[in-house]
Amino acid sequence: MGDTKEEIKSAVTDKVDLFQEYSTKLIDWAKVFVPNLILAIITLLIGLWLIRKIAYLAVKGMERRNIEVSLRTFLKSLIGIGLKIILFITVAGMLGFQTTSFVAILGAAGLAVGLALQGSLGNFAGGVLILIFKPYKVGDTIEAMNQKGEVKEIQIFNTILVTPDHRTIILPNGAVSNGFIINHTKLGTARVDVDLSISENHEIETVKNLLSNKVFTDARILEQPAPSIGFSNYCPGGYIISIKLFAETQNSANLKGDTLELVKKIFDENKIEGPRVTSYVKQV
Repeated sequence: MGDTKEEIKSAVTDKVDLFQEYSTKLIDWAKVFVPNLILAIITLLIGLWLIRKIAYLAVKGMERRNIEVSLRTFLKSLIGIGLKIILFITVAGMLGFQTTSFVAILGAAGLAVGLALQGSLGNFAGGVLILIFKPYKVGDTIEAMNQKGEVKEIQIFNTILVTPDHRTIILPNGAVSNGFIINHTKLGTARVDVDLSISENHEIETVKNLLSNKVFTDARILEQPAPSIGFSNYCPGGYIISIKLFAETQNSANLKGDTLELVKKIFDENKIEGPRVTSYVKQV
C-alpha cells in the first residue's frame, strides 16, 4: 500500500515538474514572441497607413502630369500590391517565419512570367513611358517606325495611327518608345515652304517685293516666327525664290493651297515668265 502511495506521489511530482517546465518554456517563448508580435502589428498598421499615403501622393503626382485615368488606376493598384507584398514579408520575418524560400518562389514565378510575356511586357512598359512622358498625345501627327499619321489612340500595348489616306496603323509601344519619334504638331505651328523658279529676265528684288506685298497680308500667317522671301538657289535659265510662312498647324494645308493660287495670280498679272512651282509643308 505504501509503495502505491509513493508511486502516485512520484507520478504527481513528475507531472508537476513537467508542467512547470512547459510553463517556463511558454513564458520564455511569450517573453520573446509577444514583443515581436506587438512590434509586428505596429509595423503592419503603420506600413498600411504609409502605403495608402504613398498611393495617394502617387495619384496626385500623376494627376498633375495629366496621365490617363486608366493608367493612373493601374499604377496605383500596382504600387499598392507591390508595397503590401514587401510589408507582409517583413512582418512575417519579424514573427520568426522563414521568408527566404517564399521570396525565392516569388522570384522564380516572376522570372517565368517575365520570360513568357517578354514581348507584351516590353510593349506595356513602352505604353507606360509614353503615357507618362508624353512624347506625343492623341491628335498629334507623328512619324515612328517609318510610318506617319495622326494619333487616334494610345493604348497600354499599342499606338493607333490613321494616315492621310485613311489607313489604320497599329504600332507596338515597346518599339515606338525605343525608336525615333518625330512629332510634327507638338509646338502647334507649321512652316509652309513655296519654292518658285523665276526666269533670269526678272530682277530678284522686284519679284520679292511683288510677292511680299500680297502674300504676307494673309491673316493666318504668324508674326513670329516672321515670314520671309529670299533667294534660294540658281536653276537652268533663272533662279529660285523661296517663300517661308509660319501658321498654326490646322491652317497650314489651306494656307499652302491659297498661297499657290495667289502666286499664280501675281505672276499672271505682272507677266512673270513661266515659274515652275513646287511646294511642301515642313512642320516646326
